[in-house]
Amino acid sequence: MRQEIVELLLLGIGETFYMTLVSTAAAYVLGVPLGVLVYITDSGRICENRVLNLITGVIINLVRSVPFLILLVALLPFTRWIAGTTIGSTATIVPLVVAAAPFVARLVESSLKEVDAGVIEAAKAMGSSPAQIIYKVLLPEAKPSLFVGSTIALATILGYSAMAGFVGGGGLGAVAINYGYYRYQTNVMLVTVILLVIIVQLFQEVGIRFVNKIDKRTKQ
Repeated sequence: MRQEIVELLLLGIGETFYMTLVSTAAAYVLGVPLGVLVYITDSGRICENRVLNLITGVIINLVRSVPFLILLVALLPFTRWIAGTTIGSTATIVPLVVAAAPFVARLVESSLKEVDAGVIEAAKAMGSSPAQIIYKVLLPEAKPSLFVGSTIALATILGYSAMAGFVGGGGLGAVAINYGYYRYQTNVMLVTVILLVIIVQLFQEVGIRFVNKIDKRTKQ
C-alpha cells in the first residue's frame, strides 16, 4: 500500500476518534437531561407531566426517525452557521450531535427505568426533593447501565461518522468513500472496514471493563 494511503488512513483514524469522542460527549450533555426529563415526567414518576412528556417524546422520536444521511444534508445550513463550514471532521460533529442526542436520551430513559422503584420510594419517604432523587438516587443507581449505554452510543456514532464521508466529512469514512469507492481501490475499502471494526471492538472492550469495575452487582 502506498505511503500516501497509509498517511491518509492514520489521519482518518485520528479524525474518527476525534469526531466520535467529541460528538458522544456533546450528545450526552444534551441527551442526559432529555432522558431524565422524559423519565421523571412520565406517568407515575416523581414529576409527572403528561403534556411535557408528550412534547419531549415527540421531538425525540421525530429526530430519531430521520435517516442520518438525510438529516446530515438537511442540517447543512445549520452546520455552516455553527461551524463556519460543511466540510471536514469538525463540521461533521454538528449533525452527529443532533442525531445522537435523542438516541442517548432514550438510552438514558431506559437505564433509569431499571432503577428499583423501592429505592425511589425510600428516598421520597425520607423527604428528598425531586432534584435530590435525580442526583443522589436515580443517576448513581443507574450508573452501570448508563455506561453500558455509552458503549452502544459510541459504536452508533462511529457508524454515523463513517456515513458523513459522502458529504465531505472526515475520518475513515471519507477515506473509504474517496479512495475505496470512487477510485475502485478494494484494498483501501477493506482496510478501512477492518479498522472501523477494530475501533468499535476497542470502545466496547474498554466500556465493558470499566462497567465491570464500577458495577456493585459484579462484586457480590
